[in-house]
Amino acid sequence: MMWREIWTTYGGRIAGVTVGCILGLLYFIVGFWDMLFFGLLLWAGYAIGKMKDERRGPIIPWQRLTAWLTERWRPFK
Repeated sequence: MMWREIWTTYGGRIAGVTVGCILGLLYFIVGFWDMLFFGLLLWAGYAIGKMKDERRGPIIPWQRLTAWLTERWRPFK
């Protein structure tokens, strides 16, 4: 079916945008100016979903960051 193909290809993006919309609607109900925050949540959900679909690494490269920090601030050089 066509829907199954769409879900397997874009499942992460669809889930990310859905979660972003749900969280964004909660903030949207609170006030009109929070719509900017709604857009930010929607974009963040889409970006995280897209990264899942493309099977990229994590958003923050923790291993590289910790290696750099330990080299940078070694207590007893």
